[in-house]
Amino acid sequence: MRAHPPTATPRLPTVLTPLGWGTLAGAVVLYATGFALGYPEPVVLATGALLALAAALAWTAPKPSLEVRREVTPLKVPRGEAAVAVLNVTNLGRRALSGLRAQDRIGASEHTIDLPRLPKGAVRTVSYPLPTDARGQIPVGPLVLVRADPFGLTRRVRAYGLPATLLVRPRTVPLPVPPSGKSHHLEGPTSDNAPSGTATFHTLREYVVGDDLRHVHWRSSARTGTLMVRQLIDASLPTTTVVLDTRALTEPAVDAAASAAVAAARAGFPVRVLTGDGPLSDARTDAESILDRLALVGPGTPGVAEALRMARGGGSLVLVTGDPQEAGRAAAVRRRFDRVICVYVGTGPTPAGAPGVTVMGISSLDDLPPAWGTR
Repeated sequence: MRAHPPTATPRLPTVLTPLGWGTLAGAVVLYATGFALGYPEPVVLATGALLALAAALAWTAPKPSLEVRREVTPLKVPRGEAAVAVLNVTNLGRRALSGLRAQDRIGASEHTIDLPRLPKGAVRTVSYPLPTDARGQIPVGPLVLVRADPFGLTRRVRAYGLPATLLVRPRTVPLPVPPSGKSHHLEGPTSDNAPSGTATFHTLREYVVGDDLRHVHWRSSARTGTLMVRQLIDASLPTTTVVLDTRALTEPAVDAAASAAVAAARAGFPVRVLTGDGPLSDARTDAESILDRLALVGPGTPGVAEALRMARGGGSLVLVTGDPQEAGRAAAVRRRFDRVICVYVGTGPTPAGAPGVTVMGISSLDDLPPAWGTR
C-alpha cells in the first residue's frame, strides 16, 4: 500500500467554464445591442450576467487549504480480485468548503466523485474500485480536485500527489510440483542452505536465529541497517521449465503457466519461464518476480519450437499452449527431460500425446488442479 504525499503541483488559476464563456459573450452582445438600439432591458440582462460571473469568481478565487491523500491498495493483485483507491480529503482552512469534485484518471477512463460539504477541520474519506479484469499495468492518476461555483460558470483545478501503478497479475491455483523422476529431490530442499559443493547464490533475506554467520552479506547489512544473509540453493535440484505459447494468448493459458511456475518456485525448486520471444526468468527468479513478469506478457511470435529446442534439459518441462499440434511436437524434446507435461488450453477435444508426453486439456484455470492431480 502506498500513500501519496500531500504535496501538490502548481495551482492553476480560476478559469471560466464553457458556460461561463457563453455568459460573458452573451453579456457583451446584450450590452452592445442595448446601447445601439437604446433599449435598457438588454443592458439590465447583461449587468445581471456580469454580476453572476463576478459572484462565481468570488466563490472559486480563494485558494482552499486542503490535505489530500490517495492510496491504492494493494498495488499488486491477481486478476479478478479486488483493488481499491482510498481518497482522504482534510479541510485545513478556516471556513467550510463546498462544490468540490475529485477526478482520478484510471487507465484510459476518468472517475469523478462529488465530495460532500467540508466543514472546518473535517475529513472526508471515499473509496472506489479499480478495474482488475485484465492483466497488465493500470496507471492511476493524476488526481485533481475541482472546485466549481453553484452556477457552473467558473472552476479552480489543482493536482495532488503522484500517479500510482496497479499491477494486475495472473490468477494462480495451488499445484503440486511435478515429479522429476529423481526420488531424492521430490520433497524439495530441506533447508535454505544447500549441501556442500552444490551451493549457489539465490537471493538475500533477513537474518533469523540459527543462520550461519558465514553467510552474512555485510555490505547489504550496512546499507539497509538490517542483518542480511545470502540464501543458497542446491544447484543439483531438478529445474522446472515452463514454456508459454503466446501466439494466440488467452488468460487461462497465462494463469496455467503462472500456477505451474509458482508451484515450483514456492516449493524451493529452480524454475525457468520461456516464451516464443525468449526467456522471462532464469532459474534463480522467485515466485513474486515470475508473477510480475507474466503480468506483462502479451501476444508473441511463433517461436515456441525454437524455445523448446533451446530449453536447457533436465527436470520437468511444462508446455502451455492453445495449439493441439504442439502436443506432438513436444515429443521431440522428451529425451532431454525427466518428465514432459503439455497443458492444452482450449474448448476442443484434448489432443493425443506422444509416448512420454502427458497431455491435459483445460478450458479454464479451475480445470487445472483436478487434471494436474490425476497425472
